[in-house]
Amino acid sequence: MGKPLIYEILEKPASSSVIGICSLIWFFIQKRNIGYGDVGLSYETAMEGGQYWRIITSAFSHISVVHLVFNMSALWSLGVVEQLGQIGLGVEYYLHYTLVLVVLSGLLVLGFYHMMIQKFKVEYFRRVTAVGYSCVVFGWMTILATKQPSSKLNLFGVLSLPISFAPFESLIFTSIMVPQASFIGHLSGIIVGYSIAWGLVHGMNNYWAITMLGWIVLVFVLSLKRTGSMELRFIEIEPVTDPSLPSVGVVASRNGRTLQMDVLPRRGVADIV
Repeated sequence: MGKPLIYEILEKPASSSVIGICSLIWFFIQKRNIGYGDVGLSYETAMEGGQYWRIITSAFSHISVVHLVFNMSALWSLGVVEQLGQIGLGVEYYLHYTLVLVVLSGLLVLGFYHMMIQKFKVEYFRRVTAVGYSCVVFGWMTILATKQPSSKLNLFGVLSLPISFAPFESLIFTSIMVPQASFIGHLSGIIVGYSIAWGLVHGMNNYWAITMLGWIVLVFVLSLKRTGSMELRFIEIEPVTDPSLPSVGVVASRNGRTLQMDVLPRRGVADIV
C-alpha cells in the first residue's frame, strides 16, 4: 500500500501547487466559457499584437479535460525531481528551472513560428494558437532522463514508461490521445530541457529567480495595460497613433474585454501543447 496522499503532497510541494493552479484555471475557463483565442499563444497576438502576457497564460491554461489530466498526471510523476536534492536537484532547483522552462519554451515556440512564417512562408503558423503546460512537462522529462535515467514516468497510475525514452514515447501517446497536440511546443520543451540538463542554461539561484520573476510580472502587467486587456488605472502609457494603420479599440464582451479592429477578422487555429 502506498503512502497517504497528504504525505506525497508534502514531498512534492511545488508540483502539487502547480497542479492545483492549473486545475483551478481550467475550472475558471470552463465556468467563464473562455476559448483558445482568449488565453492562448500565437505569433499574431504576441509578436504583432504585443500581447506578451500570453506566454504565461498559455502555459497554465487547458481547454480540454483530457489534456489537463495527461499533463497533470505526468507532472505529478515528475515531482520526484523535488526529492533528488542529493544529486543537485530538489525543490529550489525545480522552482528555479520551472520559471526558465515556462519563459524559454514559450519564446522558442514563437521563434519556430517566426522561422516558418518568414523563411518558409507558411502563413498557417501566424494564427495557430497554443495552450497547455506540455512544454514544461516535456522539459522536465528531458532533464530527469538526463540526470536520473533509471527513473520511470507513471501516467494515470497504470502506464509506466522508462524516463530515458519518455519525452518521445509521450509525444506519440499524446498525439494519439490529443490529435491537436503541438509538435513544435513539445519539441521546444525538449530543447530547453536538454539545454538545462547539459549546463547550457545554468546559474539560477534565488537572486536570479526573484529578479527574473520580477521582470516577468512587469512585462506581463505592462503588456496587459498596453493591449487594453486589463484596466490598470495606476499605470499610464502614452498612446501612439498612426493614420496609416488600422484603428484598434476596446469593446466589452461577455467574456471580458476584446480588441476590435477596422479590418476583416481572421479565424485562428487551436494548437494544444
